[in-house]
Amino acid sequence: MKIEKKLEEMGLKLPEIPKPVANYMPAVRTGNLLFLSGHGPEKSVPAGKVGKELTLEEGYKAAKNTALCLISTIKNTIGDLDKVKRIVKLVGFVNCSEDFTDQPKVVNGASDLFVEVFGDKGKHARAAIGMYQLPGGIAVEIEIIVELES
Repeated sequence: MKIEKKLEEMGLKLPEIPKPVANYMPAVRTGNLLFLSGHGPEKSVPAGKVGKELTLEEGYKAAKNTALCLISTIKNTIGDLDKVKRIVKLVGFVNCSEDFTDQPKVVNGASDLFVEVFGDKGKHARAAIGMYQLPGGIAVEIEIIVELES
């Protein structure tokens, strides 16, 4: 339970897992890979477009919170965060104004948290994409692929 202790030392608490609002699974495991559906931040995190209603810093915090939500889903799915072998791939979607071009800086909020929590195992391939709109007006949606220990 090293990872959970690290989260506690960082002052981070895993949020409750929201129930899917449609016909999909929050995570699907096949072999040693865990595919997580797109997650947004907790409802307490301000919604809106980065570069319009939200600042870059607020977008970064939304991405960081979204990563924490993803970690919570991993824990809920596999039971033990120490079984994470690597965060393989991250795709981040940023709800942003038409002229906003710093999507990678927003998605760094998630990438930075994964590296803080999992160390080198948290380093991943990534895409950061600007979107005109996301469900419920959330600032960020992120999906990941995780490799698990055998």
